Amino acid sequence: MAKVLAIANQKGGVGKTTTAINLAASLAVLEYKTLLIDADPQANSTTGNGFDLKNIQVSLYDCLVNEMPVEQVMLETETPNLHLLPSHLDLVGAEIELIHHPNRENILRNALEKVQDKFDFIIIDCSPSLGLITVNALAAANAVIIPVQCEFFALEGLGKLLNTIKIVQTRINKDLAIEGILMTMYDGRLRLSNQVVEEIKNHFNDLVFNTIIHRNTKLGEAPSFGKPALEYDMDSTGAINYINLAREILQRQQMTTISPSERIMQEDEAASEEEQ
Repeated sequence: MAKVLAIANQKGGVGKTTTAINLAASLAVLEYKTLLIDADPQANSTTGNGFDLKNIQVSLYDCLVNEMPVEQVMLETETPNLHLLPSHLDLVGAEIELIHHPNRENILRNALEKVQDKFDFIIIDCSPSLGLITVNALAAANAVIIPVQCEFFALEGLGKLLNTIKIVQTRINKDLAIEGILMTMYDGRLRLSNQVVEEIKNHFNDLVFNTIIHRNTKLGEAPSFGKPALEYDMDSTGAINYINLAREILQRQQMTTISPSERIMQEDEAASEEEQ
């Protein structure tokens, strides 16, 4: 049975899609069968894996609205062990079309039932909103990963998301857990980045991942080539960070063991590569 992880934060620009693409690719490279679901109408997880939206004939929209089986929609990526359930601009209209559906919050969960035994992990890239599609993702998930940017307004909106998660836990998915808060776009040379990390850890303690995603130009360049960072530049700071995140998640699931030295790059190493 697959572990379903939703990558969610209604605040934009915090690294949700970057995390979804690269975490899914990292798990796949570590030989875990992984399905990446693009639940964002912007479809960046789809194009970020090298697919042209002009060639996408069916998408997540068809699974939700037209009840098309997931197996008929998902695509094989160039990364071994990684499949993609693509998105399309049509997904914008799904929330309106599903508004009167009698079980509208559980459509995605029901759609995934037939494929859960085929994968070890299912990663859902949520849109920067708390609408019906995101609620569907949280209803289908076992746990949620919350990316938080290392900036002044890091805590802005986080309370609203946590409240939404609590509502979903109470009314729809009592088993939903918070897998962790992921600090992204970290620059060890800036005092602000260190202050934000310290503040988040003081507020949320063990909920914060030990792995931190450093600011790295390779992470920004890779999607324009339709590749995860691991395939674009496997030695880049970003690629190493996400492999370490995958290992940390596997360790939390008691699926592997890693040493502290493997989990986190030394700050001076990361700083020297952040602008490379």
